[in-house]
Amino acid sequence: MNHRFVRTRESGIALPVMLIMLLVMLVTSIYLLRSTNSTTLAVSNMAYDASLSRAADLGLHTGFQWLKEQALLDKRALNLDVDAKGYSAIMNPGATPRDSGFWARKVVIPGPDNTSVEYVIHRMCTMPLPYDDARNACVQTAEVSADLGNPVPVGQSLASDAPTFAGSPQLHYVITARIAGARGGNVVNQMVVMLGV
Repeated sequence: MNHRFVRTRESGIALPVMLIMLLVMLVTSIYLLRSTNSTTLAVSNMAYDASLSRAADLGLHTGFQWLKEQALLDKRALNLDVDAKGYSAIMNPGATPRDSGFWARKVVIPGPDNTSVEYVIHRMCTMPLPYDDARNACVQTAEVSADLGNPVPVGQSLASDAPTFAGSPQLHYVITARIAGARGGNVVNQMVVMLGV
């Protein structure tokens, strides 16, 4: 018996294909690792900003507490500046929290992690005068005092959903607080408060 062996030439394509697949898997894993790190950093920064914002709220609440107590004691005293409490009886319409003059009367209170919270209070008026003085212009809102189910007084709107406004206005006050974090983050929060005159 005569057996002939036929040699076939092997081309060896499996090795290059496997190397290419391994390279694709390596690049994909590096991308996923970097994507996971970026997501972790973004979530960490958002949590850090949220904690700074909560810390800045301490300034808002401290300023509001003083403003509320002062309004109960003597509302006329709010016609003048009170430097020790961060209160200004006027607000320049063009001023922003980025201006250094905006923070001229700031009050500094201790915040978390060896930081400090600063706040200022501005009455939204152009002059340190009573709100009803002819030379003064203040931002005011009339308080809604009517219930929708009650009969409408003579001379008022007969629409069932028309509000009835009270006679004395509410003045607007802006409380601004800021904090500079240890990692370079800065947060500025503002709150508008309306107090009746």
